[in-house]
Amino acid sequence: MTRRKMTGILIFCSCIVGFFVYAYLLMLSEWSPIVLHLSVLMIAGGILGVVSWIGYMMATTKSSPSSILPDDK
Repeated sequence: MTRRKMTGILIFCSCIVGFFVYAYLLMLSEWSPIVLHLSVLMIAGGILGVVSWIGYMMATTKSSPSSILPDDK
């Protein structure tokens, strides 16, 4: 088996194990409130990070001449 396939299988299996660990921590452990708060914080941070990156790219990217439309007068 190639190294690429082994890496894919490892990633696949670790994601499944990670899901079950997360489900256990969220549903059955005493750490449930902390896990929930951290999950919501990471989701909000990720979304706001993507939106801020889009805003930064819009503010700092120079427009090319082909993207400027001529005025119709």
